[in-house]
Amino acid sequence: MKTVLILMIFAIVGWGMGGCGDAEGDEGTHPRYTDFTDDLPAAGNPEGNFLVPSAALEEDVSLPTTVVGDGAEESCTSAKVVEAVAKGGIITFNCGPEPVRILMDETAKIVNDTGPKIVIDGGGRVTLSGQGERRILYMNTCDENQKWTTSHCQDQDHPQLTIQNLTFVDGDSRGETEYDGGGAIWIRGGRFKVVNSRFFANTCASSGPDVGGGAIRVFSQYNGEPVYVANSTFGGSEELGNEGSNGGALSSIGVSWSIYNSYFSHNRAIGNGGNPAESGSEGGGSGGAIYNDGNTMTLAIYGSVIEDNQVNAYGSGIFFVTNDHSGNIHIEDSIIRNNTGGSWESVLPGISMHDDTRHTVVNSTVE
Repeated sequence: MKTVLILMIFAIVGWGMGGCGDAEGDEGTHPRYTDFTDDLPAAGNPEGNFLVPSAALEEDVSLPTTVVGDGAEESCTSAKVVEAVAKGGIITFNCGPEPVRILMDETAKIVNDTGPKIVIDGGGRVTLSGQGERRILYMNTCDENQKWTTSHCQDQDHPQLTIQNLTFVDGDSRGETEYDGGGAIWIRGGRFKVVNSRFFANTCASSGPDVGGGAIRVFSQYNGEPVYVANSTFGGSEELGNEGSNGGALSSIGVSWSIYNSYFSHNRAIGNGGNPAESGSEGGGSGGAIYNDGNTMTLAIYGSVIEDNQVNAYGSGIFFVTNDHSGNIHIEDSIIRNNTGGSWESVLPGISMHDDTRHTVVNSTVE
């Protein structure tokens, strides 16, 4: 059923849920990025032209704190990236004129007193690879090992981390036992923004009712402010898709998102049994591209495409559950289509949410 809405729609109805679908999942069997050609999707939705607010634009990196590399490709190493990220500030790369792939032998971790502003800018030529063995980037304001800087770590205004002009591939957090999810990036606290970046073939835990974020997992943003994602790509083909138990691309609890001119395709939620987990299942399988859980939060999507994503449980494109029914969804100048698997899509195709979830859809196709 196709729903094309030109004017703003506001819906308030009751609660409903269906059963599980038959979509097939896997345990992270997509090819390694090293097997791919260099002909990869560009960052962002090529037809997206929604006006991006200044807060979601690139940060100025003209005066870097650290430059990784001395102009030669071999000078850009995992150790130097890890050192630069721990130092904080503005980080750029000088790895030569050609695109470079840096094989990360260790997860780069933000130290919480090195900001407040931290920017990692790959200049459009740098790819960070987790080699199918580890998460690539980690920030947690409540991790004592990364320094506590306030008495309220779950709601502080720093670090303010921006990732821009970078590609993340083969991140894999399945070996993490304490902070699971977030195959490429795991974030808690401060502020976080993604601009002009790409995420291919990243993986997190394959089962569990709440764990997720094949590419990115986020918690506790300062003052309830949104995570900005602008002009970025998640997946693009079957072998490039990101995957995890829930939220093939993005997963969060209690976090708002504002997404501009971005592209989500062939991401997969491969868990089974939903949340809470059905009897006899390990849970998960919701939110092919995006998984949002929490209370008062907003998912806002502008100028973006969410297509060809897949689930086993609920929300073939988007899973959005606001437990106290106070959250809302806004979709504008966007396309959500051809997402498959699962069930419980009683209001909008491809989106699982409570029937009384406030939502607006403007000049968009949802089918």
